[in-house]
Amino acid sequence: MELKNRKSIRKYADKDVSNELLQRLLEDAEHTQTMGNLQLYSVIVTRSNEMKERLAPFHFNQPMVVGAPVVLTFCADFRRTTLWADNRQADPGYDNFLSFINAASDTLLYCQTFCNLAEEAGLGLCYLGTTVYMPSQIIETLQLPKLVFPIATITLGWPDEDPAPSDRLPLRGIIHEEAYHDYTPTRIDDIYAEKESLEENKHFVAINHKQTLAQVFTDCRYTRKDNEAMSKTLIEALKQQGFL
Repeated sequence: MELKNRKSIRKYADKDVSNELLQRLLEDAEHTQTMGNLQLYSVIVTRSNEMKERLAPFHFNQPMVVGAPVVLTFCADFRRTTLWADNRQADPGYDNFLSFINAASDTLLYCQTFCNLAEEAGLGLCYLGTTVYMPSQIIETLQLPKLVFPIATITLGWPDEDPAPSDRLPLRGIIHEEAYHDYTPTRIDDIYAEKESLEENKHFVAINHKQTLAQVFTDCRYTRKDNEAMSKTLIEALKQQGFL
C-alpha cells in the first residue's frame, strides 16, 4: 500500500489477527531508529474483551477499542534499561524529564514503523491520541511500574470498511528552507484553502454551529480548558511514574 493512500480503520472484520503475524510485525519493527540503541519502549498487547472494556472509558469509549481484535499500548520504558544498569554495577540516571522525552521519541518511532508494516500486511489500524489524556487510569489498568508511561494506542484488525483518506496540508505549508520562515496571513490563507473548501469540513463547521473550521478545533475539539486540565493530569502522572 502506498503511504499516501493510507486510511484510519475503525471497523474490523470478525477475523483474528494471528499471534504469529503480530509477533513478526513487532519484531520487524524493532529495526527502526532508536536512541543509543537502547530501544526505550515496551508494548502491552490486549486481546481479551474484559481488558478492552476496562480500557475503553479512558479512550472516551471510542467503539473501535472494544471492536478491534487487538489493542496495542505503546509505552515509553526506561525501567528495563534502569534495571539492567542496576544489575550490572552501573549507576542509572534516567528518572528525569529528558529521559522521558527520549523514551517517548523512541516509542513513537517504533509505533510508526509498526503501523507501516501492519498496513503493508493488509491490516487496518487507528491511532488513538487519547492515550495521554487519562494516563493515570491506563497506568493503573495495565499495571505499569515506575519509569513506564503510555504514549500511544493502536487498534488493529482486518478492515471492514473503506473510508476516504484524510485530507493533508500541501507540502509548501510545512517545509522551511534553511531556517523557519514565519507564516503571514496570506500564506495561512493559501495553506488552508483546500482543507477549508472540502464539503465534509464545511459540514463539520455547520453542524457545530461555528463560523470557521479553526473555531471547531479551538472551541469544540481541543479547547483551552481541556488542554490545561489534561496538562495538569499529565504532569501528575509523570511525577507518579518517576519522570519528574
